[in-house]
Amino acid sequence: MAILEIEEKEELSVSQVFWNSLMELPDGQKIRQCIQCGTCAGVCPYGKWMQTTPRKIIAALRMNEFEEILESDTAWMCVSCYACSSICPQQLPLTDGLMFRLKEELLMTGNVPAELQLALENSRRYGNPMGESPLKRSIWTKGIDPPIPIMRETRKPVDILWYVGDFASYHPQGQQAARALVKIFRALGVNFGILGPDEVSDGDSQRLAGERGLFEWLAIRNGAHFMRSDFKQIVTTDPHAYNAIKNEYPSLEINYPVQHYTEFLYERLDQLKPMLKNEVSATVAYHDPCYLGRVNGIYDPPRELLKAIPGVKLVEMSHHHDASLCCGGGGGGMWLDGFQWDKSKSRLSEWRMDEVVATRTVEDFMSVIGILEPKRKKGEKSMFPEDLVLAVACPYEKPRFADATKTIEDARDVRVMDIAELLAKAM
Repeated sequence: MAILEIEEKEELSVSQVFWNSLMELPDGQKIRQCIQCGTCAGVCPYGKWMQTTPRKIIAALRMNEFEEILESDTAWMCVSCYACSSICPQQLPLTDGLMFRLKEELLMTGNVPAELQLALENSRRYGNPMGESPLKRSIWTKGIDPPIPIMRETRKPVDILWYVGDFASYHPQGQQAARALVKIFRALGVNFGILGPDEVSDGDSQRLAGERGLFEWLAIRNGAHFMRSDFKQIVTTDPHAYNAIKNEYPSLEINYPVQHYTEFLYERLDQLKPMLKNEVSATVAYHDPCYLGRVNGIYDPPRELLKAIPGVKLVEMSHHHDASLCCGGGGGGMWLDGFQWDKSKSRLSEWRMDEVVATRTVEDFMSVIGILEPKRKKGEKSMFPEDLVLAVACPYEKPRFADATKTIEDARDVRVMDIAELLAKAM
């Protein structure tokens, strides 16, 4: 059942106007096929606290009661993790169709949390959601010798334009991973450069928070600097940047070959393996980033890189691959911690950390609390005394999960490290 067609002269209701806007989206017509099974709400990590799950939104539209949806603010609990889209039996465009349009509508009506509003304003003013000066974007490279080439300064061709991204440029934990990747690139002899102060946010999370116009403005700024630079392909640190440049920028006629850094390194694994000489005696659980795994289907390259590190025992958490839990940072969630805590008194990063801890065996727990000696050979030194590492491949994730280790008691000794950091230490 769908909204009945209205004669052209009759004024359309809010529900009908919104419905018509959905029909104009790519694959928007599919939304008519919703069977109201509720699978989307069931798989949504925050579905329990949302008055505006996809099923309820479509039901309200069909009943011409969309005004009630617009009065609720719980759509901002959606972290655009694509879990609902990936599991929907009808394959409806829920994340980047229905939920995107709802958030866009809420923005236009002013129904937006202050935390998110500030991040969007910072993105417009400074080119990044943190509100940091563009002149500080490459400050993380200070002290690296030889200096990292900045494209507008060197004006020389490179093989790889490395799109560093916001969190790898500004956040201290993201900067650690960026420096590790420099070490790997240089060991492999990669000819690369960065945009430095010319780089702005990729805009993908802002887009999924309903700010399509801001996304396009950011994308066009990046595209202009891509055009002025001489390179063969782009490599990104951030899965969100990878998704934007691969899947969204082409609609703005910004077309460049792009890889996430784990894909890039995986293709050079034969060259990289002989350099991994330091043993890392650790059990490693890998977290699939939503926009690397579920959205773009990249599961094996990160795992193969981890398996190549001597001493690493790779384990899977209970939710992995396309069923992986979200860190909670996507779709604007990175800037909505306070709002989401007020609504749910929970954090997705803490749920995930519970799963990390659950990968331990009984002997591991006994070792951690001091009942048994650590399971190492006599004289063996571990790089990590705790022997349990959560490996990540997205700059959003490291600070979120590091914070979770402080609030989950059994996780106090868990290390959170980017794959690039693990590889660099093994070198």
